[in-house]
Amino acid sequence: MKYAILTFLVFVAFLAAAQPTNSTTNVVITSNKGAVRVYTDEKGQLAVNVPPATVTRFKTAGLIRYRDFGASGNGKTDDVDKIAAAHAFANAHGLRVKADDGATYYISGKERTVIIQTDTDFGKAAFLIDDTDVENRNASVFTVSSGLKPFKLETITSLKRNQEKIDASLPGPCLITVTNTNVKHYIRFGLNQNNGSVQTDIFVVDKAGRVDKNAPIIWDFDQITDINVLPIDEKRLTITGGRFTTIANKAESKYTYYNRNIAIRRSNVVVDGLEHRITGEEDHGAPYSGFINIGDCSYVTVKNAVLTGHRTYSTIGAAGKPVSMGTYDLSANRALNVSFVNCSQTNDINDATFWGILGSNFCKNLVYDHCTLSRFDAHQGVANATIRNSTLGHMGINAIGSGLLLVENSTIRGRSIVNLRPDYGSTWQGELVIRNCVFIPANGKPVTAALISGSYSGQHDFGYTCYMPERITIDNLRIDDSTHPQPYQGPALFANFNPEMTDETYREKYPYVKTKEVILKQVTTTSGKAIRISDNPFMFKDIQVTTVP
Repeated sequence: MKYAILTFLVFVAFLAAAQPTNSTTNVVITSNKGAVRVYTDEKGQLAVNVPPATVTRFKTAGLIRYRDFGASGNGKTDDVDKIAAAHAFANAHGLRVKADDGATYYISGKERTVIIQTDTDFGKAAFLIDDTDVENRNASVFTVSSGLKPFKLETITSLKRNQEKIDASLPGPCLITVTNTNVKHYIRFGLNQNNGSVQTDIFVVDKAGRVDKNAPIIWDFDQITDINVLPIDEKRLTITGGRFTTIANKAESKYTYYNRNIAIRRSNVVVDGLEHRITGEEDHGAPYSGFINIGDCSYVTVKNAVLTGHRTYSTIGAAGKPVSMGTYDLSANRALNVSFVNCSQTNDINDATFWGILGSNFCKNLVYDHCTLSRFDAHQGVANATIRNSTLGHMGINAIGSGLLLVENSTIRGRSIVNLRPDYGSTWQGELVIRNCVFIPANGKPVTAALISGSYSGQHDFGYTCYMPERITIDNLRIDDSTHPQPYQGPALFANFNPEMTDETYREKYPYVKTKEVILKQVTTTSGKAIRISDNPFMFKDIQVTTVP
């Protein structure tokens, strides 16, 4: 659904006197005499009238408030139309928006997406989002969007991995999204099996077409069936504060994801100090796609946020068997250079009744820094990921992708330090570095731990060659295995990726490219047991393991 968000953009025109706009978009703005008025016009469109003197006053102040457009903030009256009107007017005139501290804005399940294109301060206001009766579960509550228009780039017909430049002259820095519908990647294996996703890539170029080397092109495209260009806003947009509470849906537990969220579809955005809580979860419900949902953009930072993990529900998966459904408070899809800084969650990061908090696909340069969260997860690939100064809970670090996966100055409480997702081929084409970390297997439960887990039979076509990290460096790692089962041989470097591969007779239809080198330096265990290669030493017999004193 490339750039579907553009259907929500508010293109408004300020007209004098009694002239109505001829807009067919979701908010119509007029400037007639009288009072500020928000209403639904005869065409069913949301309309707002702001008299000329009030327009002048707002523009002089450079700021508007929701109460200026009639929002009650009493926690009972539906304020969504008033909030949408306020932002539409602010977008048209480049004004900042401020919520009232102490107000509680009730947002019903009405289909009305609020478009944010200017700096917004939610402050200490509360927002109560009621998902018990939603008209359109796919409609975001807020969308942060760009006023810049995307366009097609018809002259590029192919691309190569790590290509440094494309042959195009552009208006400025741009985000390029490429697809080839004739190739399928990420052909999922397991209980949620599927036929894969079309080949896609996303990268940033400057006005001369030079590709940002920190987020390189990661696939060869022999053919391009679609290529879209979205100019990047060079001015930062900032969203601060806000205490949001979602009253959870009561829908049937199946894969009907709710997108009742803040969708960020603009580059160069900072979200600072937002809080999100969830109430009303019962023994069933549909999953969520992320309250902060970041996609088709670059240079986004979420910092000082307090989030909440969603309760885990189960359904019948594609293989006809029960599966737990992924449900998220953070989501990133086709997004570059996204950082989560000093973020935490309201519920216990080690409570398995709540699903892991982040899910991502097709991203590059994802960062956790000073975060305490239940999970980091890259489903359909990330190019370069960093977890530093953080604590990860029961679902740990799950990833597939390429480039550098760096884990440093962190505490990991999952069943492994890094789980290479088996449903996408346990693949990481690049390097893994674990530095100055503490690993507490399964949060201290008596388990025989593996530092790196995954599974690969060699019999399934994922749509690409699957790799283990070419080089793994583990420097200054303390493994707290003080509670362990008996008998116990010590932690393994690798899990048993393929229990059937025990001698030379096993044949992989799709061979796994295994790690070449492992460097271990200052790896200690509480149990005093030495680290060993695996429960399946045959599979990893050709890996060179070097221990540095």
